[in-house]
Amino acid sequence: MKPIRGFSFFTTARDAIATVGERNRSRRGWLKTAAAALALGIFGAAHTAHAAPLDELKLDYAYYSPESLVIKRNGWLEQEFAADHTQVKWVLSLGSNRALEYLNSGAIDIGSTAGLAAVLGKANGNPIRAVYIYSRPEWTALVVRKDSPIKTVADLKGKKIAATKGTDPFLFTLRALHTAGLSRDDVEIVNLQHPDGRTALANGQVDAWAGLDPHMAAAQIDDGARLLYRNVDFNTWGFLNAREDFIRDHQDALARVLMVYEKARVWIAAHPDDTARIVAEESKVSLPVAKLQLSRNDFSQPQPGARQIAALKAAAPILVDEQLVKSGTDLNAIIDALVDAKVAQPVIATASNGTK
Repeated sequence: MKPIRGFSFFTTARDAIATVGERNRSRRGWLKTAAAALALGIFGAAHTAHAAPLDELKLDYAYYSPESLVIKRNGWLEQEFAADHTQVKWVLSLGSNRALEYLNSGAIDIGSTAGLAAVLGKANGNPIRAVYIYSRPEWTALVVRKDSPIKTVADLKGKKIAATKGTDPFLFTLRALHTAGLSRDDVEIVNLQHPDGRTALANGQVDAWAGLDPHMAAAQIDDGARLLYRNVDFNTWGFLNAREDFIRDHQDALARVLMVYEKARVWIAAHPDDTARIVAEESKVSLPVAKLQLSRNDFSQPQPGARQIAALKAAAPILVDEQLVKSGTDLNAIIDALVDAKVAQPVIATASNGTK
């Protein structure tokens, strides 16, 4: 993992505190006034002043999002919202497809997905915006058994590949096939959730698997599985998405959630061994597996913006080529509408100012 410069999470600039006309010397007071100031800066005073009270905060945790596991384990969101009597409801997402389903149905307000999967969801009407980057991972590759005769992507023609539709590994698979002049019609894709894909590969029910960490790391260490094809540029960013109605109605709460994510991001850099232990215990994998997973994540770039937009626009043609979106869909416009740089920017800037 790349080191991240630490900062005092609960320190904010005096002018931000003055903006909301309040100065509270307790730790919770500082955090709440900071979040209110951030909400004022992002959304405007009128909206913040009339924000609806939040009775329940619904968000996901995922084995592919170490921040979510750290936050959940330490109870940081429960602590943050305790004085407001807001109940925190955690929902396990086993893949981007599940997180997007939960977001679309309103089962969660905030969910973690891969970037290209979020584009696909947005293009199909999911009312979300990507407001934060929880990691820049290499979390997927094409995996084969250690004794497999398959040596190249071209060798996959006519073979069975396990992949979870609507997720980064599924889209990674399609892009990988294209590098060898193959398409989805040249293989048989077996739609299985990520852990089931690993089991199917180990049992010989499929020839290859579009892996996802930590399951992929476990397959390597525990099963001796081999990574057939890797391409970090085909791994899209880890997006924290929020429903548009939640962004509109609960700006203060969203700012506070992102501040807690910032706390977790910096804590992970400062406590790699503790993070690995939490990931191992929550994901029910061995410590070496958790460490391998974490070694493939870069937590240093939390701000969504132009870099993610450019990467997604470069990747988006696969959605058209494979007819995963309606004909005529303007994916560039979808991506521009999805990636929202405004929400996280003041949160990250406020946190960074605490280091100066």
